[in-house]
Amino acid sequence: MLTQAEFETLINDPAKVIDGDITWTQERSPRSGFRVEILSPAGYPLFLKGSYNPIIVALSYHIIHRTVGRIYGLDLGKDHRNPNGQRVGEKHKHRWRESLRDKEAYIPPDITAPATEPVRVWEQFCQEAKIHHNGSMDTPPPTQLDLFL
Repeated sequence: MLTQAEFETLINDPAKVIDGDITWTQERSPRSGFRVEILSPAGYPLFLKGSYNPIIVALSYHIIHRTVGRIYGLDLGKDHRNPNGQRVGEKHKHRWRESLRDKEAYIPPDITAPATEPVRVWEQFCQEAKIHHNGSMDTPPPTQLDLFL
Protein backbone atom coordinates (compact mmCIF):
# COMPACT_ATOMS: atom_id res chain seq x y z
CA MET A 1 0.00 0.00 0.00
CA LEU A 2 1.11 3.54 -0.70
CA THR A 3 0.53 5.95 2.18
CA GLN A 4 -0.45 9.56 1.60
CA ALA A 5 2.91 10.73 3.01
CA GLU A 6 4.81 8.41 0.63
CA PHE A 7 2.79 9.68 -2.33
CA GLU A 8 3.39 13.33 -1.43
CA THR A 9 7.13 12.71 -1.10
CA LEU A 10 7.22 10.87 -4.43
CA ILE A 11 5.15 13.35 -6.45
CA ASN A 12 7.00 16.37 -5.03
CA ASP A 13 10.47 14.89 -5.67
CA PRO A 14 12.05 16.97 -8.48
CA ALA A 15 14.67 14.28 -9.19
CA LYS A 16 12.29 12.14 -11.29
CA VAL A 17 13.64 11.72 -14.83
CA ILE A 18 12.60 10.21 -18.14
CA ASP A 19 15.67 9.57 -20.30
CA GLY A 20 15.36 9.40 -24.07
CA ASP A 21 12.97 10.35 -26.80
CA ILE A 22 9.32 9.35 -26.66
CA THR A 23 7.88 7.80 -29.79
CA TRP A 24 4.18 7.16 -30.12
CA THR A 25 3.27 3.80 -31.64
CA GLN A 26 0.01 2.73 -33.21
CA GLU A 27 -1.80 0.50 -30.73
CA ARG A 28 -5.32 -0.19 -31.93
CA SER A 29 -6.43 2.07 -34.71
CA PRO A 30 -7.02 4.92 -34.20
CA ARG A 31 -5.29 4.96 -30.78
CA SER A 32 -1.57 5.57 -30.31
CA GLY A 33 0.43 5.18 -27.13
CA PHE A 34 3.75 4.89 -25.37
CA ARG A 35 5.23 3.59 -22.13
CA VAL A 36 8.41 4.94 -20.52
CA GLU A 37 10.27 4.31 -17.28
CA ILE A 38 10.51 7.07 -14.68
CA LEU A 39 13.95 6.98 -13.06
CA SER A 40 14.81 8.48 -9.68
CA PRO A 41 17.66 8.33 -7.15
CA ALA A 42 15.06 7.16 -4.60
CA GLY A 43 14.20 4.16 -6.80
CA TYR A 44 10.47 4.75 -7.05
CA PRO A 45 8.81 1.84 -8.93
CA LEU A 46 7.21 4.05 -11.59
CA PHE A 47 6.47 4.17 -15.27
CA LEU A 48 4.36 6.48 -17.38
CA LYS A 49 1.80 5.59 -20.03
CA GLY A 50 0.42 7.90 -22.65
CA SER A 51 -2.49 7.38 -25.04
CA TYR A 52 -4.04 9.50 -27.77
CA ASN A 53 -7.16 8.97 -29.84
CA PRO A 54 -7.57 11.64 -32.55
CA ILE A 55 -11.06 10.47 -33.55
CA ILE A 56 -12.65 11.37 -30.21
CA VAL A 57 -9.79 13.78 -29.34
CA ALA A 58 -8.81 12.06 -26.10
CA LEU A 59 -5.35 12.31 -24.52
CA SER A 60 -4.08 10.71 -21.31
CA TYR A 61 -0.82 10.69 -19.37
CA HIS A 62 -0.76 8.38 -16.33
CA ILE A 63 1.96 7.74 -13.75
CA ILE A 64 1.76 4.10 -12.69
CA HIS A 65 3.20 2.72 -9.45
CA ARG A 66 4.09 -0.93 -10.02
CA THR A 67 2.48 -2.17 -6.80
CA VAL A 68 -0.65 0.00 -6.49
CA GLY A 69 -1.48 1.10 -10.05
CA ARG A 70 -2.23 4.61 -11.30
CA ILE A 71 -1.28 7.24 -8.74
CA TYR A 72 -1.40 10.38 -10.86
CA GLY A 73 -2.91 11.08 -14.22
CA LEU A 74 -4.31 13.57 -16.67
CA ASP A 75 -7.25 12.89 -18.96
CA LEU A 76 -8.44 15.23 -21.70
CA GLY A 77 -11.52 14.42 -23.76
CA LYS A 78 -12.88 11.81 -21.33
CA ASP A 79 -15.68 12.62 -18.93
CA HIS A 80 -15.28 11.52 -15.29
CA ARG A 81 -17.67 11.06 -12.38
CA ASN A 82 -16.25 11.09 -8.85
CA PRO A 83 -17.34 8.51 -6.25
CA ASN A 84 -19.71 11.09 -4.73
CA GLY A 85 -21.51 11.37 -8.10
CA GLN A 86 -20.09 14.77 -9.07
CA ARG A 87 -19.19 15.13 -12.76
CA VAL A 88 -15.74 16.61 -13.20
CA GLY A 89 -15.65 17.06 -16.95
CA GLU A 90 -13.47 16.18 -19.88
CA LYS A 91 -10.32 17.85 -18.53
CA HIS A 92 -9.34 16.34 -15.20
CA LYS A 93 -6.49 14.96 -13.13
CA HIS A 94 -6.41 12.01 -10.80
CA ARG A 95 -4.25 12.36 -7.69
CA TRP A 96 -3.65 9.52 -5.22
CA ARG A 97 -5.64 9.67 -2.00
CA GLU A 98 -5.02 6.91 0.49
CA SER A 99 -8.74 6.40 1.13
CA LEU A 100 -9.97 6.63 -2.49
CA ARG A 101 -6.85 5.54 -4.39
CA ASP A 102 -7.08 7.13 -7.88
CA LYS A 103 -10.88 7.31 -8.10
CA GLU A 104 -11.36 11.01 -7.40
CA ALA A 105 -10.52 13.68 -9.97
CA TYR A 106 -10.35 17.46 -10.09
CA ILE A 107 -10.11 20.16 -12.76
CA PRO A 108 -6.44 21.15 -13.21
CA PRO A 109 -5.68 24.87 -13.60
CA ASP A 110 -2.15 24.18 -14.90
CA ILE A 111 -3.13 22.42 -18.14
CA THR A 112 -4.04 25.05 -20.71
CA ALA A 113 -3.08 23.30 -23.97
CA PRO A 114 -5.81 21.34 -25.76
CA ALA A 115 -5.75 17.57 -26.39
CA THR A 116 -4.96 18.28 -30.05
CA GLU A 117 -1.50 19.48 -28.90
CA PRO A 118 -0.08 16.42 -27.09
CA VAL A 119 3.48 17.76 -26.96
CA ARG A 120 2.44 21.04 -25.29
CA VAL A 121 0.22 19.15 -22.86
CA TRP A 122 3.18 16.83 -22.11
CA GLU A 123 5.39 19.80 -21.24
CA GLN A 124 2.76 21.20 -18.88
CA PHE A 125 2.12 17.78 -17.30
CA CYS A 126 5.82 17.15 -16.68
CA GLN A 127 6.30 20.58 -15.14
CA GLU A 128 3.50 20.08 -12.63
CA ALA A 129 4.42 16.44 -11.87
CA LYS A 130 8.07 17.45 -11.38
CA ILE A 131 9.37 15.10 -14.07
CA HIS A 132 12.43 16.14 -16.05
CA HIS A 133 12.36 14.72 -19.59
CA ASN A 134 15.83 14.35 -21.11
CA GLY A 135 14.71 13.98 -24.71
CA SER A 136 11.94 14.97 -27.02
CA MET A 137 8.46 13.74 -27.80
CA ASP A 138 7.28 13.27 -31.36
CA THR A 139 3.70 13.87 -32.36
CA PRO A 140 1.35 10.89 -32.40
CA PRO A 141 1.33 9.00 -35.70
CA PRO A 142 -1.55 9.53 -38.11
CA THR A 143 -4.41 7.12 -37.85
CA GLN A 144 -5.10 4.69 -40.67
CA LEU A 145 -8.17 6.78 -41.42
CA ASP A 146 -5.95 9.87 -41.87
CA LEU A 147 -3.88 7.99 -44.44
CA PHE A 148 -6.96 7.62 -46.67
CA LEU A 149 -7.92 11.31 -46.55
